[in-house]
Amino acid sequence: MDTELSNCEDLLNDLYEGVYFVDKDRGITFWNKGAERITGFSANEMLGRYCYDNLLSHVDQHGKQLCFDGCPLHETLKDGLVRSAQVFLHHKNGQRVRVDVKIRPLYIKDEIVGATELFSSAELSDLSEAGLKAMERLALYDQLTQLPNRRYIDTFLDNQIRDFRTLGIPFGIMMLDLDFFKRVNDTYGHDVGDLVLKMVAGTVQSAIRKNDFVGRWGGEEFVAILRGVTQTELQLIAEKLCKIVAQAGLTHNDDCLRVTVSIGASMIAQMDNAGTLIQRADKALYTSKHEGRNRVTVL
Repeated sequence: MDTELSNCEDLLNDLYEGVYFVDKDRGITFWNKGAERITGFSANEMLGRYCYDNLLSHVDQHGKQLCFDGCPLHETLKDGLVRSAQVFLHHKNGQRVRVDVKIRPLYIKDEIVGATELFSSAELSDLSEAGLKAMERLALYDQLTQLPNRRYIDTFLDNQIRDFRTLGIPFGIMMLDLDFFKRVNDTYGHDVGDLVLKMVAGTVQSAIRKNDFVGRWGGEEFVAILRGVTQTELQLIAEKLCKIVAQAGLTHNDDCLRVTVSIGASMIAQMDNAGTLIQRADKALYTSKHEGRNRVTVL
């Protein structure tokens, strides 16, 4: 797992409040330690389940079941409004627990792709609006580079595949990996390594087209997604990125520290899913590494 994403999850797990994320189909994708403590249900029991499986069986103060009628999270997924409510959830041991819930939508490119729900004992629910926004950012962004994180990338890629299948919009994907990055960390230390990652992230983000997408996949690896390109355009843009990154430099102790990237790229094909597309781009990346690094391979 990406170290920065892991750190973000550690921060969420340190919260006293319960926090969980759902995708647009209300599938539960994250369940923190606070949620385990308040509900009695572990992450292993909840991840991959759906809100409407009704394990928590939310009811209002009148005893009305909310999971299928009046669920505030479901309403937020439909209209994007931030909501607060007081509900009674079902604890694993059978009791009812009164909680205050705060729900926010998660957006990618102005499209609702999921939601976060924060809940706590009613008397302890005091997380600020700023805290909620920070939680949302932790859910979708890498804290070192400020680029979209692995969770964001996965959702964005799924959306591009959907648009390809329904609207015929082609796109290409690039996997970018820093060359000899372990040597940078071993020679200069991880603090300098972090600065190098930020330098490369900023360079790639500046060099791609305005409507293209770049995120941090994990470690020293990045993903770029380019909508509406041909394979020739994908190759040319990837080669441009290689050259521009090689010309970026970080001043350290009067030295200019430079790095290069290897890139593997591929166009979406009719039978692809996210897994097969990433696998093909990753294979192309391996070829670039094997053939000398600081180069592009398109498969």
